[in-house]
Amino acid sequence: MSSDPIIFDRSDGQELRINMIGSWLKKEFGRKIVKLSIDGGFTCPNRDGTKGTGGCLFCSDSGSGDMASRVDASSIRTALDDQIRLLSDKWPEAGYIAYFQNHTNTYAPADHLRELFYAALEQPDVLGLAIATRSDCISDEVLQLLEELNEKTFLWVELGLQTIHDETAQAMNLCHTRSDYDDSLMRLQSRGIRVVTHLILGLPGETKEMMLDSVRYACRIPHLFTQRPCEPPPLSAQNPCEPPQLFGLKLHMLNVVRNSRLPSLYPDYVPFDSIDEYTDLLIRAIELVPPQITIHRISGDAPRPALLAPDWSWQKRTILNEIHRKMRERNTWQGRCAPTL
Repeated sequence: MSSDPIIFDRSDGQELRINMIGSWLKKEFGRKIVKLSIDGGFTCPNRDGTKGTGGCLFCSDSGSGDMASRVDASSIRTALDDQIRLLSDKWPEAGYIAYFQNHTNTYAPADHLRELFYAALEQPDVLGLAIATRSDCISDEVLQLLEELNEKTFLWVELGLQTIHDETAQAMNLCHTRSDYDDSLMRLQSRGIRVVTHLILGLPGETKEMMLDSVRYACRIPHLFTQRPCEPPPLSAQNPCEPPQLFGLKLHMLNVVRNSRLPSLYPDYVPFDSIDEYTDLLIRAIELVPPQITIHRISGDAPRPALLAPDWSWQKRTILNEIHRKMRERNTWQGRCAPTL
């Protein structure tokens, strides 16, 4: 268990207590790196009837990527150019990562995916790819393509685990399980592909300890389940055959939005009553995450007109400031309660 503060320096001289991906990328590439959200026109197996219909209960019609540009292989260069042009005044020296965000971005034949992904890389300022997908949608052919891309460019694959609790997954109509995630994680990591795991805090029916168990599991520290957050692991956990370290973790609160099925099935559901409640839980989660894991999100975005609950979650800057303020006040940091394996 870590006993001394680990402070992550930013290039502007300020200090952070969280290993945020933005700072990590700036150190890795030597300049600001910006994600460009792309809608590749995909669907999901729990929308088209392969596994289910209607999609995940919390997912909007756009596949939780309301701000992404819709593209095909012939238009992706123009869409990326347009986004870069809008951002170039603010960040004239930036590099970019094309983020395939909406729905399931490996749910297509590998030849079609190759055409899209390589078209994005033809934009000279695009230095890498981030591909969001489901753990049950990585065929052997797609895995081979991802391995090929990983050898040619900077890549991470974002797996939407959301929760380790299969009863929650079933209630939310995820149509995939923890075992699907375990299998895809092993297959990706065995090929050296970076994995970012996406979790949602505040799903209906889950206690705070259940949410923290999902964090523990994603960080591969299951021996901390249901124990006090800072209790050291037993000596038997010192296993030299531990799986590769997760590259990144994305955490945010559930947003209940109008254009999803959640409001009709869970009317008046509010994931967290206040910013204070959410930030306290988020800090407990961050304390469990080993400091080497990059953090990709600690809040959530939803278009304000569509947002039903929490009615304060659009206040992203306020939420982030409160998290950092509390962490400084409590003299805590990412990994403070994580075991040293």
